[in-house]
Order: sequence, then C-alpha cells, then structure tokens
Amino acid sequence: MTRLEPGDTAPDFTLLNDKEEEVSLHDFRGKTVVFYAYPRAMTPGCTTEACDFRDSLDSLNAAGVSVIGISPDKPASLAKFREKEGLTFTLVSDPDKKVLEEYGFFGEKKNYGKVVMGVIRSTVVIDPEGKIQEALYNVKAKGHVARLRGLLGID
Repeated sequence: MTRLEPGDTAPDFTLLNDKEEEVSLHDFRGKTVVFYAYPRAMTPGCTTEACDFRDSLDSLNAAGVSVIGISPDKPASLAKFREKEGLTFTLVSDPDKKVLEEYGFFGEKKNYGKVVMGVIRSTVVIDPEGKIQEALYNVKAKGHVARLRGLLGID
C-alpha cells in the first residue's frame, strides 16, 4: 500500500458531496486543506472526529484552512450525517474507494485483533500549491483534531 509523504503532490480528485454536487481538489488550490478519511458516517469514532472538526472549523477557517472529509458512504448517508450532527464542512463520497486507495487511506488494518481491508482513519494536510504538508495515518478519532491544530500552529 502506498502512503503519501510530505512533499508529494496530492492526487487530484472529483467526487460527489452529500448534495450530489461535484467537488474537486483543484477547486481548493490556493488554500490549505485538511483532507481526512473516516470509515463510516454515524459510527461513534467517526462522529467524535467529525464533531471535533465541526467545533474547530471557525478557527481553522480563520487560519485559511478548509476541511474535506472522505468516506465510502453514499451521498445520501453523508447528507443524513451532516444533518444529524450539524456538520458545516465538505463531505465527499468515494464508494469505489479509488481516491481512498490513492491517498493510502484504504488497505489492511487491524479491527478487534483481526486483519481486515478497510478505511484507515488518516489525514493529510495539503498546502496551497497542492503538495502534502503533513501525512498522518492510523490516527485515533479522539484528540486527533487537537493534535492537528497543534501541528498547524492554530490555537
């Protein structure tokens, strides 16, 4: 499995969001983007992480940082997740897992002691020029956003 490293060019993508509108990474050129992968909407860990991003969004946006969450969920599931949790950042759907694989967000992982194929909770920070600034794989949902804010120097 390929994992991205700081300095790599972030693979471009075009995926559907929760409203079934196309979202492309190149639309965010000129901004810093936190692109994070989560296994499944409305599960406990994914909800914790998404709500942490939601609660930190004002300070992230004030620092010029946009947030995009990606999962294999269909747009309708993302719409329910957004509505239920009051999420105000971009969520994109990758049911074919093509983009998840390109970013190293999908592969073998341990789940309750067993090795399975699935989404690896991960985050990359993409700089305004489209290069990977930070690459964090196998992160824990709880405390991840606070750690990321520290790495980005955002109070």
